[in-house]
Amino acid sequence: MPLSIFGFQANWSPVLIGLLVFITILYFLITVKWRKDFKVSEPLTKQEAAYFLTSIVLVYIVKGSPVDLMAHIMFSYHMVQMALLLLLIPPLLMKGIPWWVWKVVIQLPVVRKVFPVLTKPLLSLIVFSGLFSLYHIPLILDYIKMDEVLHGTYTFILFISAIFMWWSIVDIIKGEQGLHGLKKIGFIVGSAILITPACALIIFSGTANYVTYTDGEAWLKAMELCVPTSTLSGLSLSGPELFSNMSPEADQQLGGILMKIIQEIIYAVVLASIFFKWFKKEQETADEITQKALDDLKLQASYNK
Repeated sequence: MPLSIFGFQANWSPVLIGLLVFITILYFLITVKWRKDFKVSEPLTKQEAAYFLTSIVLVYIVKGSPVDLMAHIMFSYHMVQMALLLLLIPPLLMKGIPWWVWKVVIQLPVVRKVFPVLTKPLLSLIVFSGLFSLYHIPLILDYIKMDEVLHGTYTFILFISAIFMWWSIVDIIKGEQGLHGLKKIGFIVGSAILITPACALIIFSGTANYVTYTDGEAWLKAMELCVPTSTLSGLSLSGPELFSNMSPEADQQLGGILMKIIQEIIYAVVLASIFFKWFKKEQETADEITQKALDDLKLQASYNK
């Protein structure tokens, strides 16, 4: 059955388009036109703009396009959505926002007191992994997906916790470095390990655990999160099986597998980047030490003469 039966609004979310366009305009006003008002001389770089625009496009793809609609129909799409929303978009968004904007935000009275605590490496890692695992407990996920306010609130909190988690990995504030290269590598490995149990339970449970993806009545209730009630009431739908030939068990297993694959790919890229930056820095330090030693030897030789 085609997704077009749900209408344009459910498939393409014009409200989200408007919100993202507003955020993008505000971004360029702050970083370009109003930059001097913040007494900042550094211009917005093309790389920063590219990171930001990429993150905005990805937000729309995962939350405003038919991908979001399919995430309410098939669990595998939901897990892909979660992987991109929590593991790919946050670091891109963080690198796309200039460091001085982050500094202004962090120094706000409301933020200044809690930010250093919430971004502590161990705490941020435990909180993010705990919220992600808690969210995918069947009883909790089914309950959250049947309440629009609760679903939006929890998703937002989960996204913010992902930013706090990534803060230890992505160096944002100019002149302030987070974890050392080797500690960053250990941090990423720890993150991968902590998320694994939730994915393993999804993959190896042997049964379809989520009623919002198996029970027709619960599924229709959950669909109200992205499809207007007036549209749903005019359709004759029995359940998600109308949109896929895959069994609920296979769909759930595929979702867990895709989550781990996407996570491993993203983390592998980040690990490679961290390793090469760390190696380059260590090499430069070693070269400086060697050069200093040679200069000292030359100076000592000149004294001996």
